[in-house]
Amino acid sequence: MTEIKRLVLDVLKPHQPTIIEMSRRISVLKGVSGVNLTLEEVDRETESVKITIEGNSIDFESIEETISDCGAVIHSVDSVSAGKQLVEEVETPQDR
Repeated sequence: MTEIKRLVLDVLKPHQPTIIEMSRRISVLKGVSGVNLTLEEVDRETESVKITIEGNSIDFESIEETISDCGAVIHSVDSVSAGKQLVEEVETPQDR
């Protein structure tokens, strides 16, 4: 089976834990080499964050479980990269 190399997730989380703590929890998971959490929107009780995870063999189920343990929920999986190497998107005339 092909390994997941990058995940981009749209996540809704409570204010606690902070994005710093959440990033630390995700970054120590097996197969994860780096994680980036970006605060997109703050509401009265929640925060919307974009989570980008890279690694050699990302286990989606452990990512999902860790996010859930933080009291958060995945709204959508916005991007997935899998295979032997990462493939960067290129701009095409339709994107303009």
